[in-house]
Amino acid sequence: MIKAAVMGHGTVGSGVYEVFEMNAEKIARVAGQPVEVKYVLDLRDFSALPYADKFVTDFSVIENDPEIAVVAEVMGGVGAAYEFTKRCLQAGKSVCTSNKELVATRGEELLRIAEENGVGYMFEASVGGGIPIIRPMLQCLAANEINEICGILNGTTNYILTQMIHNGVTFEDALKQAQLNGYAEKDPTADIEGHDACRKICILSDLALGDKFDPDQVCCEGITKITLEDVANADKLGCVIKLLGRMVRNEDGTAYAYVAPHLIHKESPLAAVEDVFNAIMVNGNATGEVMFYGKGAGKLATASAVVADMLDCIEHRNNRRRILWGDGSKGLLRPLDTLQSAWYVRFKGKLADLEARLPVESAAEPAESVFVVKTHKLSTADMQARITALNACGEVRAAMRML
Repeated sequence: MIKAAVMGHGTVGSGVYEVFEMNAEKIARVAGQPVEVKYVLDLRDFSALPYADKFVTDFSVIENDPEIAVVAEVMGGVGAAYEFTKRCLQAGKSVCTSNKELVATRGEELLRIAEENGVGYMFEASVGGGIPIIRPMLQCLAANEINEICGILNGTTNYILTQMIHNGVTFEDALKQAQLNGYAEKDPTADIEGHDACRKICILSDLALGDKFDPDQVCCEGITKITLEDVANADKLGCVIKLLGRMVRNEDGTAYAYVAPHLIHKESPLAAVEDVFNAIMVNGNATGEVMFYGKGAGKLATASAVVADMLDCIEHRNNRRRILWGDGSKGLLRPLDTLQSAWYVRFKGKLADLEARLPVESAAEPAESVFVVKTHKLSTADMQARITALNACGEVRAAMRML
């Protein structure tokens, strides 16, 4: 029998235990023998649970037990989760996680420690929850150079935008709905300001290009400034607004990576992705575009990805998968200044001033001296300069990339 441990008993942690119990026979067939969760680490009192005897509050119990072969880290954050993960790997135990913040910020170090100790550090659940994306990139797309990754990477913001688009709900009210439905945290900052999506696009970029993309250096813009007026204008232009995480590889090997709201045409497969669903499009130089779609979060969906990684570590314990990326020293992240995009602009002022300062491709009917236009492609730096010039003679109320 193989013995495992779970660190953290929140939504995902309790789900991991539930998956092991619910699918015990299937898991035993895959692993070649039964797998038992011997310990669950959490400081809170779970004495009322039928498996209360599994709980420990001292991490060293897991660290020093030679029977524990694989550990699920579902604590979150980069404090204790980082320290405990590091010590588990050094003790010869594989670790599987859903912790996107830890993978994005310390992944290269933990992968190196895992390799040095002949164990695995796996993180399928850290990007798409229950959507397979890490393993397909490592295996199915391994023969490709990845030219672009573009996706709806956060279910909370996608739910909010769906409510705004289809039901005319303001951002503030849609956020309250998301919180009432359990889709958004009490403090929703990481979601609505784009930080969650930023960590995910960094992990995917790390995998695709083999060097670290630091979330602190990646441009990140959320959805808090989007209004129902922007939603209506997007519709007039045949588009919807989505928060996208994007990586675009250049011919010299560098890449743009960023998170920002975009207007995307309704014909795009991403336009039809609604509510809490996520979708990730990967463009390989041999495969072309492939898309991965599903719920990007959820208790059992995320837990199933964690458990699948644990089974992978068990199956390959004597022939571990080699997953590594650099520490960022290659400097692959290119500033967004030169990235070319078409832009949606909402401007209050005079049409003559607008046309004198922007290369307008098309315009919607004005209302009360507010003009809505789509521009020809401009670099980010050029667009910022033009916004400054427009604000000197009027007011730019919104500017978003179009894809």
